[in-house]
Amino acid sequence: MTSSRGAPVGEPGDVRPRRTAAAPPADGTAAARPAPEVTDTGRWGPRARRGLVALLVVLLLGQMAFAMVTAALRQTPTIDEPVYVGSAAVHLQERSLRFNPEHPPLGKLVVAAGVAVADPHVVPGFQGDQGELGRRLLYEWGNDPWRLMFWARLPVIALTLLFGLVVFAFARELAGVAGALAALALYCLSPDVIAHGSLATLDVPAAGFVLTSVWLLWRARRRPRLHLPLAGAALGAAVATKMSMLPAVPVLLVLAAGCVWGASAGGARRRAARALAGAGAVALFAVAVVWAVYLVVDPRLRWAPQQHVPVAHGLRGLLVELLPFPEPYRDGMRVQFRFENHPWQGFLFGRLYTGSLWYYLPAALLVKTPLGALALWAAGACTVLAVRRLRPAAPFLFAAPAVLLAAAMLGSRDFGTRYVLFLPMFLAVAAGCVLAARWRWAPVVAGALVAFVAVSSVRAYPYYLPYSNEAFGGSAKTRLHLHDSNVDWGQDLGRLAERLRERYRGERIWLVYKGSGVPSHYGIEARDPRRVPPDEVRGVLVVSDSAAAKATGALAGLLAGSRPVEDVGHSITIYRR
Repeated sequence: MTSSRGAPVGEPGDVRPRRTAAAPPADGTAAARPAPEVTDTGRWGPRARRGLVALLVVLLLGQMAFAMVTAALRQTPTIDEPVYVGSAAVHLQERSLRFNPEHPPLGKLVVAAGVAVADPHVVPGFQGDQGELGRRLLYEWGNDPWRLMFWARLPVIALTLLFGLVVFAFARELAGVAGALAALALYCLSPDVIAHGSLATLDVPAAGFVLTSVWLLWRARRRPRLHLPLAGAALGAAVATKMSMLPAVPVLLVLAAGCVWGASAGGARRRAARALAGAGAVALFAVAVVWAVYLVVDPRLRWAPQQHVPVAHGLRGLLVELLPFPEPYRDGMRVQFRFENHPWQGFLFGRLYTGSLWYYLPAALLVKTPLGALALWAAGACTVLAVRRLRPAAPFLFAAPAVLLAAAMLGSRDFGTRYVLFLPMFLAVAAGCVLAARWRWAPVVAGALVAFVAVSSVRAYPYYLPYSNEAFGGSAKTRLHLHDSNVDWGQDLGRLAERLRERYRGERIWLVYKGSGVPSHYGIEARDPRRVPPDEVRGVLVVSDSAAAKATGALAGLLAGSRPVEDVGHSITIYRR
């Protein structure tokens, strides 16, 4: 049965709220008398309500844009950014794929849109490694690193804001306008999303493309011919940005098959054939996008890697060989497998360890997620599973994030919550569903929790990267629990230079800095205390918090004999000796 507009009515799995004249409330209480209809010319008519909703959306996205642009202007390059910016510049000017093969080009092409505006000077045919490429581009080839980094970050900021609209649209289809606004508020106020959405990195784009693909699959239940190709393209964009999104591919193909099965008529055999064809179409478009991305960089697909490409053995090697992607992509996977075999160091709740802990990411999320968001995530997940009309959305909201989270938890790199940025996106949508349950207490409690998140997020300004919630002492205490991109990713070198000029001018400075920036470029004249006898280290000792977390030997002794004076951006600590 279809409506006069041709849209399906009453299909299984349709969770969009409908108004019915006689349906009583689910709790059995007497139905409330409906409020009189207000015309378009009335104070709260449909036009006014639409305008109010649009204003709230603009305000939420506007405050997020302000926070991200402020961070982009004030932060020096983080550890990964120079590699991506340097690779993007080479993609643009030399049409070459030879740098950074462990990450596909799409995210770097997004960055390249800003790099093209900055128009940096690149020495042709540079033969060093990718880290050296980034350092020389920023600090040695006559470019302004502040200007170049701002323009490189700007396209990622724009993309992050667009993903906010996806969160809003997805939640509105499930929970109505109120739920959509709550979901968008959680997304826009998330310190993790703000922090990484303001950087020229790949984590937010990859996560956002997965969310977009799932949302389009949800819409494909009614119009599969329109939305399945778009979902496949978004899935291709995700795996063409980060290879860590590959575990989501089979999940989304199953969801695609289920969408077509539900939308098809006829016998089981015919529906199964159509379901397989639908999944195949999604896979085909995804593969086509990956190939197109590589061909955009280099139409001839010349491949001469600047680093050694290891051989992958066993099941991993077979998987790499079977992938229908270009050779640079498969070589990048081989490099990633080598990284997975490396014994990295981790830091969690004051414990320094070698290897990885399966519970690291859940523990880190517990520290770095606002308490109100944690409560709404849990309530939203329970609501989706408990409310009958919302249950069809559960596989779309939870299956892909669960698989991606499991894959990340089994990885060898305990470096930060940036590896699971898809969770704040998907769970924001789920949290909005609390307002679709029509429980009397839901709007008040949800509003209070969103306000709590807003207060916590505003208090973190402008230091979003080292954020931790109030239960763990706030941003000033994050360094006691976590390290690396959770706290100190090299982002505050510029702020440190300002602090040293203001308060420590003329004093001897000793510096242990963990990052990709060049201290001397920012006017910091310092020596490394680890290269001289400890009794010679006197005066001001400055140590990045990630370096302090992993301090052993001479550095640990120096810190034990020093007095902390203040911190810079909650990521660098200044000591007196």
